[in-house]
Amino acid sequence: MTVSELAVEQPPAGGQPPGRRTPGILSAAWAAARNGWRQLTSMRTALVLLFLLAVAAIPGSILPQRSVKVEDVQRYYAANPGLAPIVDRLWGFDVYASPWFAAIYLLLFTSLIGCVTPRLADHVRAMRTPPPDAPKNLHRLPQHAELATAVDAAAAKAALRGWRTVRREQADGTVTLAAEKGFLKETGNLLFHSSLLVILIGVGLGSQWGWHAGRLIVAGPEQVFCNTVQQYDDFGLGPRIDAGDLPGFCLELTDFRAEFHDNGMPISFEADVAVSDAAHGDLGRRSFQVNHPLRLDGANVYLLGHGYAPVLRYTDAAGVTQETVVPFPFTDPTLTSSGVAAFPDANGSDKAKQMAFEGLYLPTANQAPYITSEHPEERNPALMLTAYRGDLGLDAGIPSSVYELDQRQIETGRLKRYGEAKLLRPGETWTLEDGSRLQFLGTRQWITVSIRHDPGEPIVLTGAVLLLAGLPLSLYGRRRRVWLRLHPDGRAEAGGLPRTEYPGFEDEFRSLVERWQR
Repeated sequence: MTVSELAVEQPPAGGQPPGRRTPGILSAAWAAARNGWRQLTSMRTALVLLFLLAVAAIPGSILPQRSVKVEDVQRYYAANPGLAPIVDRLWGFDVYASPWFAAIYLLLFTSLIGCVTPRLADHVRAMRTPPPDAPKNLHRLPQHAELATAVDAAAAKAALRGWRTVRREQADGTVTLAAEKGFLKETGNLLFHSSLLVILIGVGLGSQWGWHAGRLIVAGPEQVFCNTVQQYDDFGLGPRIDAGDLPGFCLELTDFRAEFHDNGMPISFEADVAVSDAAHGDLGRRSFQVNHPLRLDGANVYLLGHGYAPVLRYTDAAGVTQETVVPFPFTDPTLTSSGVAAFPDANGSDKAKQMAFEGLYLPTANQAPYITSEHPEERNPALMLTAYRGDLGLDAGIPSSVYELDQRQIETGRLKRYGEAKLLRPGETWTLEDGSRLQFLGTRQWITVSIRHDPGEPIVLTGAVLLLAGLPLSLYGRRRRVWLRLHPDGRAEAGGLPRTEYPGFEDEFRSLVERWQR
């Protein structure tokens, strides 16, 4: 053999022949993938991922979220101009839509599926498999007993009511009874872990196809609210939902009833609304309360709070009259409320003569100084107002709250205080220096509602029921086996084996032996 032939037949230094490298690489990759799958589908990994999911949700509770309120994100940018862009690049304002949150969510979802599915198959197989025959040496089991009297096989089997029992007869005439009990423990375990999977499915479905919105509704036919994005005070739509998918219903607040204790603590709130939609027209009047929402086709309406909206009529110096209903948000539990009534069209088109009235509404005002109300009911209503005249800044294009004056206009002198503050009772009129008049006509009720639709809610409820059903079964279920061997000569012996830790098994076995002997 020549040197060249030897060189061809020799394998490359430090490795196997070229034709055998690929199977080795594939085998190593398959082993790594198999081990990775085993680690991912272990219960320890599932618990770690569940903990990580809870930790990952913390920023969504601390930081403002765009899906909840964009204005809060804008305020965070204004307060933290250096930090906010970094937080935004890390998806801090869109935590639940971030790729890292979705990765944890999907890994947990996969881990639970891979963990529960094999255990479910094993559990079904175990339930279909009959209990094994009695061991040859029953005296080696943790529980063993020799029965002093002869035992009838039929009577012994009847004493095992509630146990899964199999009777076997041997060739020598020996009869054995094998009984098993406690499958509910593993059933509870599977229900518990399956419930987490069901809850994850429901939460994921709700986050994609769900939506929520908030709205303040004032009583009165001209204050009807229709379910459109333009009329929301704030809203959040799921990624799979757009404005055209919202159900088309309208609500008119017709009445509101509130009961309070003498100390001002609330007893009950109940709102009456007239409901209509484009498909069916007038749907009649409905009532709903706190924790008892108004359930409509495609949405639930929850009652959150209520307050008062002063009704004001302003007549300018030229005799032009305007009337407005202004909701005043409350600032304390006694419904002391503050707000602004603006009249931008007063005194013609001159911006320098626009009017606004800022003040407090007290449902129960007793004596000066009129700062807070003494009770949330309207027992002695009073409205303390301060007039302002000038440019309200409504045409500046800068977002501002409708419940307070633009402080920038006041600081720059474009909007100035006009006269002294005035206390008005319902029906009273305030005449200003230029001859214009403001009349306090009374108040209307307003309510704040949360309108929500979550298609995953029934699935989450099902998961919660499964969790509550499976947890006690997994904690208190005990799997165990007992055997009874009846010899042809009349001797009988019994044995028992707990499949899980069960401190009470000795007493249960002793009670079972006593029933056999009787």
